[in-house]
Amino acid sequence: MAGEPAVLARITPAQRMVAAPRALNRREKAAIIVRFLLAEGTSIPLAKLPEHMQTALTEQMGQMRMVDRRTLGAVVEEFITELEQVGLSFPGGLEGALAVMDGHISANAAGRLRRMAAANSKSDPWDRLTALPVETLLPVLEDESIEVGAVMLSKLPIAKSAELLGKLPGEKARRIAYAVSQTGNVDPDTVRRIGLSLASQLDAQPARAFEAGPVERVGAILNISPALTREDVLKGLDEADASFAQQVRKAIFTFVHLPHRVLGRDVPKIIRVVDQPVLVTALAACAGNADLEPAAEFILSNMSQRMAQGLREEMAARGKVKDKDAEEAMTAVITSVRQLEAAGELALIKEDD
Repeated sequence: MAGEPAVLARITPAQRMVAAPRALNRREKAAIIVRFLLAEGTSIPLAKLPEHMQTALTEQMGQMRMVDRRTLGAVVEEFITELEQVGLSFPGGLEGALAVMDGHISANAAGRLRRMAAANSKSDPWDRLTALPVETLLPVLEDESIEVGAVMLSKLPIAKSAELLGKLPGEKARRIAYAVSQTGNVDPDTVRRIGLSLASQLDAQPARAFEAGPVERVGAILNISPALTREDVLKGLDEADASFAQQVRKAIFTFVHLPHRVLGRDVPKIIRVVDQPVLVTALAACAGNADLEPAAEFILSNMSQRMAQGLREEMAARGKVKDKDAEEAMTAVITSVRQLEAAGELALIKEDD
């Protein structure tokens, strides 16, 4: 060690310029790239990395001191070269792969793989819990203790936590909100174990044979059923289970509900996909019917005046419409609305809204 300064003194500046960069492992190179990008003011989403990688990277940066310019240049050049040669990238970890394969593999296979991911001590269960919809998280939150619920709301994104809190009964919502103030001293390991427990509960739930619930399925069937059949079924449901019948009524969406469930700005999208003779038949069938006339007027008032006038003239020429033709035409309009909704081209107003 004592002889090093003398050795360095014998190296000329020119020799130092051509000296090869010192050898580094990939972990050191990663630390250099991250440090360089942060120094340049670049925002890096390091929080998306698994926690063990974040920890390893931070530890490596803590062990390093100075890097000469030639070594920095070589590391940056190697990094850029590798980026340019990338043809395809894969998500890191089993959870990332599951996110990509979601909807393409069976529910049983996905559940088994999620249990495998949960067993991996390096995975963060909150990454998966954060990505789940409120409808999936709510039953778990309702069944858990106040303390676990407080940790759950503290760990999830604020917007999702607020939505969950709004769906809880008032008393439990207040108790959980207060318990959040008591979570300041909860250690990270406890938070992680709670996340693993919640993820295990979700994985243990049996696979559902139907994506939609019974209310939505019955409502969808009655939507396109003849009016007499629909009313007869609802009457029977009222007698068998009034609560279920009420929920089904909210899920039903027929021609008469158009002014209440569709935004006026979306009417032009609907009339573009419905054949004009079918639309004329549906509108003409509303004449003289106090329940249906508002729906017809809603459609006519949300298009150009010239087109509306042309349709009114065709409606007058169409005359009286048979009940069967009216049912078929109105069902065709509603089916088109549902297809636009499924394609993401319009959003229906919820009954509660």
